[in-house]
Amino acid sequence: MSSAPGTALILFAHGARDPRWAEPVERIQQLLAMSVDPAVLVYAAFLEFMSPTLPELVAQLALQQIIHITVVPIFLGQGGHVRNDLPQLIRELQSRYPQIQFKLAPAVGEDPDVLAAIADACMRHL
Repeated sequence: MSSAPGTALILFAHGARDPRWAEPVERIQQLLAMSVDPAVLVYAAFLEFMSPTLPELVAQLALQQIIHITVVPIFLGQGGHVRNDLPQLIRELQSRYPQIQFKLAPAVGEDPDVLAAIADACMRHL
């Protein structure tokens, strides 16, 4: 995969008070960082309880002259946060940073391959 300079991939997760909750998200971030074009920056951002929040991270990326940001919700489904809160947050960020092109992906749990991998993991416990 070849990407233009100034590209970032943000894994967007809910967040929790216990910092250990973020460990799987951090592992996904590390796997992606090793797999994508080295010019692509890979980060995690959180809705609440953890840092950075999406607005905090986008502010930092704007200073680095990032102009393409893809946000992938690390949620199992398209619940209220993904359907309502996140699109509103993206609209606000787009208004604040018109030089940045935002792309919002569906919740990762909606992907058939992700669902199959979860089912496989569950089957291994039988």
